Amino acid sequence: MSDFPIYELSEEHRAIREAIRDLAENEIAPHAAEVDEEARFPHEAALALTKADFHAPHVPEEFGGAGADALATVIVIEEIARVDASASLIPAVNKLGSLPVQLAGSEELKKHYLGALARGEGGFSYCLSEPDAGSDAAAQRTRAVREGDEWVLNGTKRWISNAGESQFYTVLASTDPDARSRGISAFVVERDDAGVSFGAPEKKLGIKGSPTREVYLDNVRIPADRLIGEEGKGFEYAMRTLDHTRVTIAAQAVGIAQGALDYALDYAKERQQFGKPIADFQGLQFMLAEMGMKIEAARQLTYAAAARSERGDSDLTFFGAAAKCFASDVAMEVTVNAVQVLGGYGYTRDYPVERMMRDAKITQIYEGTNQVQRIVMARQLLAGVQSTL
Repeated sequence: MSDFPIYELSEEHRAIREAIRDLAENEIAPHAAEVDEEARFPHEAALALTKADFHAPHVPEEFGGAGADALATVIVIEEIARVDASASLIPAVNKLGSLPVQLAGSEELKKHYLGALARGEGGFSYCLSEPDAGSDAAAQRTRAVREGDEWVLNGTKRWISNAGESQFYTVLASTDPDARSRGISAFVVERDDAGVSFGAPEKKLGIKGSPTREVYLDNVRIPADRLIGEEGKGFEYAMRTLDHTRVTIAAQAVGIAQGALDYALDYAKERQQFGKPIADFQGLQFMLAEMGMKIEAARQLTYAAAARSERGDSDLTFFGAAAKCFASDVAMEVTVNAVQVLGGYGYTRDYPVERMMRDAKITQIYEGTNQVQRIVMARQLLAGVQSTL
């Protein structure tokens, strides 16, 4: 066994966890119930995160960002989600929306938009899904036509997180409909561009503090240099982006689950029945043990995937899908069990676990349903991509 190294978080990563946990508990948690009840954007969280440079920690230092690695970004999202899943979508969506620019954009595009994001001049959303292009993301109907020094975009994007709040949008659009996925290109669109508008916020089960709206593009004219990377490579950039950002959804799921377990543990130690704390009953202890064990397994898989994201390993696609799928399934199971631990109290809005249960569900759906993740993993396994000892 001495031939195998023992891994642990670095001192820097532990310091980041301590800092973001302190911020989350003191400046985000007090507003979480109200944000959910009123279904409003968590402006308090956005302000606190931006002030502390945690709103988009992934942006490289050369563009004015914090330059956090993939694991540090995961820790930030996990700790915010532990108290408020909606608020955790601020750094998560900012990474999702801006990563195509970071991966494939020109230096000018990176400097302009990543710099603006780092300075807190606006969030960055990701516009891939459409009414008829969900899991079949290649079935894009949004069109982009080149006219001189401009691109003209027309179409509708659906299920766009933080739409209307974000200032910047990565938009996938077909520039060659006959080429299907190889005819899709990526562009940066700004909220204030003429022809951009938004639908009404969706009335959702959970993450009510993160507005989900349609984005309408009606003859939106943008400069030609807002094309991200090469024409026809947009779908490739979109899939590469998801390989990395599925890890952030895994982190969000881990954070939600941990928050639910934390509350259930405290409750179980205080709640008295039959003359003693319910934590003394073996049946409940088994439930808590299962919750803790699965959360830790999900956390370790998520951190392993984050390491691969940072290095750009060839097996990232498998690990990103596996982490997102496993962690989100764990989050759903753990939050349901946390409600059970609290009994009737868990079913009321006076306690946070019912909100956590509602929030957990979306992690099994967005950035690719868990059924899609299993397809992705199977293809990777059949191709022999998974790493072996």
